[in-house]
Amino acid sequence: MRINEEIHIREVRVTSATGEQLGIMQTRDALRLAEEQHLDLVEVAPKAKPPVCRIMDFGKYRYEQQKREKEAKKKQKVITIKEVKLRPNIEQHDFDVKLKNALRFVEEGNKVKVTIMFRGREMSHQDLGRDVLHRVAEQMKDLVSIERDARLEGKNMIMILAPKAPKAKVKGGES
Repeated sequence: MRINEEIHIREVRVTSATGEQLGIMQTRDALRLAEEQHLDLVEVAPKAKPPVCRIMDFGKYRYEQQKREKEAKKKQKVITIKEVKLRPNIEQHDFDVKLKNALRFVEEGNKVKVTIMFRGREMSHQDLGRDVLHRVAEQMKDLVSIERDARLEGKNMIMILAPKAPKAKVKGGES
């Protein structure tokens, strides 16, 4: 944004601090008007013909802008990807423990990357790994959607699960 002497256009459309249209005038006259009110002339719409400038307290405006940006940043939810590593011939208890961890990650709102790690000859039994991934997806089907289906990457088979969006609750009575 250009302010005060940084505005190098001959004519500008001016609005007051209250939003009242003051019309099109010479830039130097608009600057003088702003100085009389101890405020700044700020270019708010440079692409308009003629450009639109507002008489305002620029310091206060910038402060309000930063405050709004900070509030918007607070409301953003950062989604991270958590990983659960399994083996193709995993025991039931170990599977249950890993599944419980994956469920906790999903409830926290994170994506879950489920990895099956193959070693040596296990690579010839990729169907076992795929079965384990399908068991995980089947157990969690109410809470997650499969973002990326089971795919082999090197010696690992990877599937990514994302939490389902919560269903909107309907307010009010019967319709």
